[in-house]
Formats: sequence, C-alpha cells, structure tokens
Amino acid sequence: MDKNKIFLSTLFILVLYAMVVLFKPFLLNIAIASLLAIATIPIHKKILTLVKKPFIASGITTFLLCILFFAPIVYAISVLAKEALNFDTSIIQNTITFFKEYKLNLPESLQFLEPKIKEILVNLDLGKISSKVLANAASFGKMGAGFFTNMVLIVVFFFFANAYGRDIIEYIKSVLPMENDEIEMIFSEMGNVMSVVFYSILLTAFFEGTLFAFIGMYYGYNGFLLGILYGFCSLIPVVGGALMWLPISAYEFANDNTLIALTIALYSILIISIIADTFIKPLIIKYINNTILETPTVVNELLIFFAILAGLSTFGFWGMILGPAITTFFLSILKIYKMLKERSENKFLSLNK
Repeated sequence: MDKNKIFLSTLFILVLYAMVVLFKPFLLNIAIASLLAIATIPIHKKILTLVKKPFIASGITTFLLCILFFAPIVYAISVLAKEALNFDTSIIQNTITFFKEYKLNLPESLQFLEPKIKEILVNLDLGKISSKVLANAASFGKMGAGFFTNMVLIVVFFFFANAYGRDIIEYIKSVLPMENDEIEMIFSEMGNVMSVVFYSILLTAFFEGTLFAFIGMYYGYNGFLLGILYGFCSLIPVVGGALMWLPISAYEFANDNTLIALTIALYSILIISIIADTFIKPLIIKYINNTILETPTVVNELLIFFAILAGLSTFGFWGMILGPAITTFFLSILKIYKMLKERSENKFLSLNK
C-alpha cells in the first residue's frame, strides 16, 4: 500500500470518528428510521406506483406510519401521564392487603404452594410500591417528552430515508468493496425479515389489543387505552398480555367482583393468548408473506423470539426492531462468507483440473 492510500485511509477513519461523535445523539434514531423504512419498502413501492412522485409517496408512507404506529403511543403516554399524577395509591394497597389476608383454600395436591404464595405477599412492601408509583408519576411526563422528541426525529429521518432511500443504496453499492449481488442479498434478507417482523408486530398488536379493548369497554374501563397497552404488552416475550389482564383481574377479585375477574382472566387466556396468538398469528405471518412481500421468506420464529427478547432487554422499547435487524444482518454476513468460501473453493478446483 502506497503513502497516498495510507494517508487517505487514516484521514477517512479520523473523519468517520468525527462524524460518529457529531451525530452520536441521533444515531439510534437514524438507525430505527432506516430499519422502519426498509420494513415498509413494499408499501412505499405500491404508493409510489400510484402517485409517481417520490416526495408525495414518502409523505403518505410517513403519515400512515404516524397514524398506525406512533399515534397510539402518543395517546397512551399522554393519558397515562395525566392519570399517574392523580393516581390513588390506596387501590394498590387495598388490593395487596386483600390478598395478604385472603385464605387460599387450595386443593390438597396444591397446598404445598400456599406457604410460598403467602411469603411472596408478605414480602410486598406497600410503602416502597407507593413511593415508586409517586416517583414514576413525577418523572413520567419528562420521560414522555423525551420519547416524543425521539419519535419526531424518527419520523423526520423516516421521511428522508424513504425519499432518498434508493439513491443512498446505490451510493453504498458503489462505495463498498463488495459485489452488487452480495449487497443486494443483505438488503433483501434484512428487508424481508424486517417486513415480516414489523407487519406481524403491528397486526398482532392491533388484533390482540382490539380483543382486549372489547372486554375492557364491556366492564367500564377505557377500552381504547387498555387495547393500546395490551397490544404493546403482547409484544413482550413470555409474560406478554398477562401484564395487563392479571392486575385488572386481581383488582376486580379484591373488590368482590369474582365473576368479572374470572371472565377477564379466562377471556384473555383462552381467546387472546391461545386462539389469537397460537392459531391466528401464524396465519397473519403467512398472509404477510404471500400478499405484502415481493419475495416470500421463511422466518425462524424461535430465533426472532430471542432476538426481540434480547433487543428489548438491551435497547428498551425499540429493541423489538433493532434485535431482529442486528440478528438478520449477522446471518446475512455469514451467508456471504459461506458464498465467498464456496466461490474460492470452486475457483481453486477449476484451476487444478
């Protein structure tokens, strides 16, 4: 390598580092916006085919994203922030006190569990819970404001990612020291997986949230708010919607509304968790594969499950998008390495013939 190349490489690394430092506050927002843009490519292409103008198509795609994805989040945060300030902590205290004093009367085969359950209930510190609720109420508005700011930035970056996405991809192709088919494979793999993950998240959250909203409205709760919260809770692996229906059922049971508590619990377990999540969710993914995606793809649901779980634990809310994206990118790199290795082996064999 000559001196010019060494100098240029060193200069590039220094400038790249300076760019990272400069845009550090926005890197996560840019990454999320870019991944959302990749996930919505099929819809954006269809809109672009209809309107013919890239900026108008980007505007429509951005508007749809705001209405379907961000508007419910903003509504939930604003309502929760308002309710948290006026929240009566005695509701939690009375509910926990009721269960502490409640005689379980478990069947003989399950009586060994009673001491453990009692121990858990006794160790619940009402003072700490109340102080945490009040502390969260005080900081919820600030957190909501920060989340809202990030959301606005994501929407702005998302618009420009859609408007200039094709030009950016073509420029990346011309700069990277890789074959076009290898770069296309990475974008194709990531685009397909991100589309399946994004649309399945959106449709599953909407479907399960709507089902829970019905039961919530029937019993006098804010069905729209409960539906939104249940929809997002359903995306959390393992616990899922239990974060919503379990506290509500416990509250109703503590207030002598046993039938309501059992109805909400059974409805959530049987109708939403078993029928909707186990049987209908795979149909939703199949529909997305066959209808929305240009190239149907096979998604390893177990891998995506752990990718979302790891993403949520590492990046928080946006981990449900970043987790699968990072995992897919890693697998795409492995596929390219395998492809290059096979090419090298085939070339070596052909030379030795």
